[in-house]
Amino acid sequence: MERKHWIDNLRWVTVLLVLFYHVIYFFNNKGVFGGVGGFGDEPQYQDVVMYILYPWFMPLLFLLAGVSARYALESHPAGEWFRSRTRKLLVPATIGLFVFQWMVGYFNTLVAAKAGTFDGMPGVAKYFMWAVSGTGPLWFIQDLWLFSLLLLLVRKLDGNGRFHEWCGKIAGEKAGMVWILLLGILFWLGERTLVMNPRPESADGLYNLYKPLFYFIPFLMGYFIFARDEAQDKLGKAWIPLMCAAVASGALLVATTFGQDNTTPQYLSSPLNCLYGWMMCLAMMGWFKAMFDCTDRFSAYMTRSSFGLYIVHYLVIASLGYMMKYHTALPPVAIYLILTVAVFTLSPLLYEILRRIPFVRWCVLGEKRKTIK
Repeated sequence: MERKHWIDNLRWVTVLLVLFYHVIYFFNNKGVFGGVGGFGDEPQYQDVVMYILYPWFMPLLFLLAGVSARYALESHPAGEWFRSRTRKLLVPATIGLFVFQWMVGYFNTLVAAKAGTFDGMPGVAKYFMWAVSGTGPLWFIQDLWLFSLLLLLVRKLDGNGRFHEWCGKIAGEKAGMVWILLLGILFWLGERTLVMNPRPESADGLYNLYKPLFYFIPFLMGYFIFARDEAQDKLGKAWIPLMCAAVASGALLVATTFGQDNTTPQYLSSPLNCLYGWMMCLAMMGWFKAMFDCTDRFSAYMTRSSFGLYIVHYLVIASLGYMMKYHTALPPVAIYLILTVAVFTLSPLLYEILRRIPFVRWCVLGEKRKTIK
């Protein structure tokens, strides 16, 4: 099967958007977990980046993961594929926490530690606490490993392939684009599975972070629907009207909700947020299918390294972001600029260093052997 470069390109571009999003997110003034707070109570207009990106970029990554899973399982035995997924996803999200991500957890807990919360706690206990709280963005690959496991069960349940065949007929029909648009209803229903009023003393907030039922939906959509050439071709031909609809719904969303906490279940499950999120997923796939089905040396490198950049980037943000806010007098503009440049330069450097260290590359990056090219 000929490689679909547009999928590779869309994936690494989306990962780069995640890196930039986290720069903004780290200083949000809504008190969202994982950041150090904003620069005052006044509106931070740079936070508009979160409103623009958050509704769609993670669902899109899960959707692309479903597409890739379909292609991989067409050419590899299921057991071999799952073992590879375990090494690539579960190892960095568990063992990697104690080898590398504990440093992220250290900075995640520094603010609380300054208030004396952890005074007297044994060093070993602090280390385990840092490792667990260092999960950070790795919730994505933890979800993805779980979905890979569940996919094998789904394939068993659809042993005769009838559901898969039915999805193919829908995607191939003349009205297939209508069905693709209507899948946005499942997108909305997925958001409705969030705990609308999470209790502080419970795991509700953690469930709302992982959103397993919501993200499993685009993953399955990718596997059953969007891995098909018919669906991809339809999106490629319709990318301009899809993008126009996405931009219009996004502009309306930002104009009517800016200033609200855009991570609350009520916000995320609103019809307008779901409409914008779904239209952007479709528009981005259509745009890249139509315009970016190509590769060069830089694209090939980004395709190979984007997963590693995702794994390591938050340490750059957490460490430099914390230090600049609490230990310098730099103005916010300078902090944002410095941190943006740092995450796009130091993250690749850190990744290249780690992938050259035996055992560490397996623990942190899930790489079985040295594959430097």
